[in-house]
Amino acid sequence: MTLLHLLIYFSSLSFLGYAVSYFKSPHMKNEFKRFGLERVATFTIILEIIGALGLLVGLLSNLILLVASGGLAALMLLGVLVRIKVKDSFLVSLPAAFFMVMNAYIFYKAVEIAQSGIEAA
Repeated sequence: MTLLHLLIYFSSLSFLGYAVSYFKSPHMKNEFKRFGLERVATFTIILEIIGALGLLVGLLSNLILLVASGGLAALMLLGVLVRIKVKDSFLVSLPAAFFMVMNAYIFYKAVEIAQSGIEAA
């Protein structure tokens, strides 16, 4: 198994776990309230679920991998910006930045794969 595969599985399972915790834990819903994003919370979680599943499907289809990883990287960029806006500390913001960079890397590798003509990651 390659590093890319490990990152895809790790990112996908992490986003799916976050989505489950959103529906089970009031803390997650309170975070969206704190960010002033209560109205888009469910939509955001749905995007994360679609992105996580897209990463897994992306193991078979590089186009899906491109869309999913690019979408998750963009979503995490917005997450970092929100955390900056609410003045969260660097340590509290670090997970969002980490997932942004990881999915940007997956996106970069998917672009390389597309350029080389190989279909699967």
